[in-house]
Amino acid sequence: MMVGMRRRSLLALLLAASVMMSGEGCRHTKQGDIPQPKRPYPGVKNAPYSMRGRHFRPLSVDEALRYTEVGQASFYEAGGGLTATGERPKRGELYAAHRTLPLPCTVRITSVSTGKSCVARVCDRGPFHMRRIIDVSTAVAHELGFVRSGVHEVKIEVLTVGDGPYQRKAGEDE
Repeated sequence: MMVGMRRRSLLALLLAASVMMSGEGCRHTKQGDIPQPKRPYPGVKNAPYSMRGRHFRPLSVDEALRYTEVGQASFYEAGGGLTATGERPKRGELYAAHRTLPLPCTVRITSVSTGKSCVARVCDRGPFHMRRIIDVSTAVAHELGFVRSGVHEVKIEVLTVGDGPYQRKAGEDE
């Protein structure tokens, strides 16, 4: 019985290796040589979704890299669950939620009244209060100085979209 299981495991491993070796990705010898597809853009979550009966269409990567917006921010502390990207942010981390930016991305959030700013990772969806443009972690609210007021006027600028080999920076040519 044990020999049969080992033989099947070995066969499965050999089959998987042969499939991988026949694929496009194995022709590249250096990690930097991996081609980055133009569209659809892998490594980014930007599929349309619905929440509370409303439909949302996230921005494309190109649209997001040119995105800036001014409006109301509110803050929240994640309840220990997973974000839309499958992450589990820890208390004290600089993160945010946005309705239509591709996930993940990094944004510069600047207080309109004080000029203070910080960079946060957008890894979740929200806010679903339509008068607000972004939800930020308590740590971001502390950095910008609006924990007591709860809501604050901010400017959002996208710095990067995606992770790893698929990350693109604002201002880079395609």
